[in-house]
Amino acid sequence: MTEAKLWRNPCPFAFRLNYLALRYNSVCYDWVQQTEGLSRIEYVVIYSLALCEGGQARDIAQSSGFPKNSLSRAISRLEKLGLVTRRRDPNDGRSQALYLTKEGGALFRRTLPAFELREKEMLNGLSEDELRSLSHLLAKVVLNCAPLPGELPSEFYSSSDKRSRKGKRA
Repeated sequence: MTEAKLWRNPCPFAFRLNYLALRYNSVCYDWVQQTEGLSRIEYVVIYSLALCEGGQARDIAQSSGFPKNSLSRAISRLEKLGLVTRRRDPNDGRSQALYLTKEGGALFRRTLPAFELREKEMLNGLSEDELRSLSHLLAKVVLNCAPLPGELPSEFYSSSDKRSRKGKRA
């Protein structure tokens, strides 16, 4: 079946991405849950802030695809655990920058090697040139996806779907 999904699939790119993401995410985030007691979304906050300290919840939402309300709950829990702290922007009281605490940074450094190992295992069969090309092409796809809407065009929904979708937005 994998052969069919790779070569006879009308949506081969989506299959490949989903397959790779599952082989990476399931292993890594399950391990974080077992060893650190953090959910995937909580660890995404940790990882995001380790890469770009001073980010805001909206930045993490845009770069991860998680909804802001779920991120808000994750950030609150991470604050209670002493892994993340918020600082208000003195020029804009509504703006809150997020930072890893010393403990949050230590957790990131402790867990990062597992994520790096899994990625290395997955990319092991590629040459340096292939790795650079793949990275460049996937970055272009990510940037192309950023402005896409969060749902399909309305013609793909039945009239009852459209009514229930309108109610959800209100």
